[in-house]
Amino acid sequence: MALTLYVDTARWRAHQKQIQDQFPGMIPVCKGNGYGFGHERLCEEATRMGADVLAVGTTYEAASIKDWFGGDLLVLTPFRRGEEPVPLPDRVIRSVSSLDGVRGLVGARVVIECMSSMRRHGISEQELGQLHSAIEDVRLEGFALHLPLDRPDGSDAVEEVIGWMDRLRAARLPLHTMFVSHLKASELARLQQQFPQTRFRARIGTRLWLGDHEATEYRGAVLDVTRVAKGDRFGYRQQKAASDGWLVVVAGGTSHGVGLEAPKALHGVMPRAKGVARAGLATVNRNLSPFVWAGKQRWFAEPPHMQVSILFVPSDSPEPKVGDELVAHLRHTTTQFDRVLDA
Repeated sequence: MALTLYVDTARWRAHQKQIQDQFPGMIPVCKGNGYGFGHERLCEEATRMGADVLAVGTTYEAASIKDWFGGDLLVLTPFRRGEEPVPLPDRVIRSVSSLDGVRGLVGARVVIECMSSMRRHGISEQELGQLHSAIEDVRLEGFALHLPLDRPDGSDAVEEVIGWMDRLRAARLPLHTMFVSHLKASELARLQQQFPQTRFRARIGTRLWLGDHEATEYRGAVLDVTRVAKGDRFGYRQQKAASDGWLVVVAGGTSHGVGLEAPKALHGVMPRAKGVARAGLATVNRNLSPFVWAGKQRWFAEPPHMQVSILFVPSDSPEPKVGDELVAHLRHTTTQFDRVLDA
């Protein structure tokens, strides 16, 4: 009995092909937990796609992935002096976001991040004049821009990239390759048309692996079902059942990522109101689980355990049976499955 990730492999790969066609020269991203699929699986998919470069999050990920992917590995986290040295092959490319970072990687292959409107990290316009001497000691693979997902101010992503292209050109820096993130296919095409001598390479993770929501589904197996009457005590904290129904033990607990949720950016009155309502219910131990039974998301009977969750299903619903599987709405990037089954 397990928490299972079901993958409609043909549909999933058809979506990958569609993204690959829309973004020529695309660089797949494999970081974190491998977007829910695991590093080894995504390395296999990237190899099958014919990718020559795979982007990873950290040097530690590069060290584990190097045996599963034979092409170049681009580490997205910028190099910092004093970081723990990790033995890596020459096919690993390091990102740098400062002059000091460039100067600390003599002889290495590097991609230089420029400071975008993300304001996360990147070299500034004022530092461009000092790059000439610094890049003489490294093997420059190109420059990069990591762009925001949303633009509530109405600004244009293409114009932001063009602005940096103009600054780099004015500083007489090489513009043979520009690595970009979070551009639309039409935006990338505009840039390629305007700068035909530059190769634009889109780094894509979420849109590539998780863009077709119908291609994957998590399901947790029912392990036990116990009937309870209103007022019966149960669980670690011996709470009382609010009504007649069933306690349903389902595969999937905190070790899988069930019950763990990353903060979300809320926009608009309704999403904020729902957030306030959920917070209010949580104060009286009412927490909605990600598991669905008989068309409804069911409540946790108590906080999820390490490997299982206990749900409460009221008596006016069909009784779950041991061996049934409940669909679970889980975030891929925070979920660890027990097994994966390809359809």
